[in-house]
Amino acid sequence: MIINKISILNFKNIEEAELSFSPKMNCLFGNNGMGKTNLMDALYYLSFTKNYTNLADTQLIRHDVDFSVIQGYYQDGEETEEIYCGIKRKQKKVFKRNKKEYERLSEHIGLIPVVMISPADTELIQGGSEERRKFVDILISQYDKEYLHSLIYYNKALQQRNSLLKSQNPLKENKNDNALFEIWEEQMDFSGKIIYEKRKNFMDGFLALFKLYYNMIGNEYETVDLKYESQLDNASTASLLSERRERDKILGYTSAGIHKDDFNFLLDKYLIRKIGSQGQNKTYLIALKLAQFRFLVEKGSSTPILLLDDLFDKLDAKRVERIIKLVIQPEFGQIFITDTNRKYLDEILSGIPHDYKLFQVEKGVIKE
Repeated sequence: MIINKISILNFKNIEEAELSFSPKMNCLFGNNGMGKTNLMDALYYLSFTKNYTNLADTQLIRHDVDFSVIQGYYQDGEETEEIYCGIKRKQKKVFKRNKKEYERLSEHIGLIPVVMISPADTELIQGGSEERRKFVDILISQYDKEYLHSLIYYNKALQQRNSLLKSQNPLKENKNDNALFEIWEEQMDFSGKIIYEKRKNFMDGFLALFKLYYNMIGNEYETVDLKYESQLDNASTASLLSERRERDKILGYTSAGIHKDDFNFLLDKYLIRKIGSQGQNKTYLIALKLAQFRFLVEKGSSTPILLLDDLFDKLDAKRVERIIKLVIQPEFGQIFITDTNRKYLDEILSGIPHDYKLFQVEKGVIKE
């Protein structure tokens, strides 16, 4: 999959842009805060119907205007796709594929596979388990619709159970309420089993790819690992929820289920967030994302578009060189790279036998 051109109106600090892209390499340079990341976020938004850092849609509209529009024109072999997104204050956003509006936004997920590496990824290591689950959920959802739908059903049932918990008087038992709890818990149990098994299967295939890429760009004397941790390892969702129901009424939220899963990121058998340097953390995250790219390809996805935002910060020259050699390989398809310094971009461009485009970004204005 490649994007041939994009039209942007009032998205973040980009007032207006009409850009056409190289099918292989596209490099953007400019100082921090000029809008490089905003272009990457527009590309991401067209794939996932939300921005990379989960800002509210109204926060994406440029100041002092009421609407934003992004249109992307894609090509996958002989097939072409036109994707339209319109955001308007106090209104529901509109997504269209080839001028036909989606009934459900979830139908769009997976059509345009994208892998993004960004400074915001540090939250995968330093943040809570929610960030790591989100990484895995987005990855699997791009190639497995059953997983995506199970996740949607589970989260809806979880929301209903939490609402019921908040309305309870823990000192007064109500048999009718218990029947309602059983309805939502049954739905969570059914969806939770599917999610749990698919996360386990994902880890079995993903881990080897992750270790491979870390060895390619990291220190050969370091060992890395990923460990999936779930309450469902020892009990079913139904039994956990039933057992904790009275306790959850006091807490006011659901304390057990697959929404409490975690993925432990390990370096030399220790949590990397406790021992990793900035360079090790960055290498770890890049290896995760390159493994994500390869995994999607192996699952039969179209070749993802690779977005590399501020890739070279906090990396030594040797690791930068290894990454450059990797990403210019034909298997990586269309790539977008941003950097504040043209040095690394010029090194990349001088080493590729492919077509490329170079863009300068200043105060939201993007020039080829």
